[in-house]
Amino acid sequence: MSALGSLIRRDIQIALRVGGGALIGVLFFLTVVVLMPFAIGPDLNLLARLGPAILWLGALLASLLTLDRLFMADHDDGSLDLILMSRTPLEFTCAAKALAHWLAAGVPLVVATPVLGLLLNLDASATAAVALTLLVGTPALTFTGMIGAALAVTLQRGGLLLAVLVLPLSIPVLIFGVAASNAAIVEQGTMSFGTPFSILCAISLASLVIGPFAAAASLRHGMD
Repeated sequence: MSALGSLIRRDIQIALRVGGGALIGVLFFLTVVVLMPFAIGPDLNLLARLGPAILWLGALLASLLTLDRLFMADHDDGSLDLILMSRTPLEFTCAAKALAHWLAAGVPLVVATPVLGLLLNLDASATAAVALTLLVGTPALTFTGMIGAALAVTLQRGGLLLAVLVLPLSIPVLIFGVAASNAAIVEQGTMSFGTPFSILCAISLASLVIGPFAAAASLRHGMD
């Protein structure tokens, strides 16, 4: 456990330093949300209706932007070989690295959501609902994206392959995240908030279990 804790602290420090990549995701998230009102127009009611989808889409693309650094930096400096030879189970190591990535790159997106919600004419309750769904759903984006990151680093194909692999896996998270946000906002909605939110929680829990094992298997097979 001490080794995993040290690995988490190391990855967070690397991600938060200058050029580490964590702040790039927040800046990209901010850019997407700021540009949307210019593209859609001055219709405040339309912005409020599309606000949850815009925030979720921006968070999805921002998390995808930093996923390629999950294993690539360790592969470049040789740390990945040491991780593979470590006594710590590789599945636990992959889970620790994904957790560190989410804390450094995913949590700032959730924290920035209340501020960015103001730009989309969302009230406090709507912004809180979107932030809650992002808090529950962004771990699924990280842990499923970890599988694509492991395949990309072993196949030496970089970000394009990562996007092709991860985006289809992220579609269910996007669908139920936006559905839960809209259900909490629209009073006359036909679907309750609990149904899509429970499915979103289930997807995140399933990714927590499947993601580390799939990524570890990919790393073992690719690095042999």
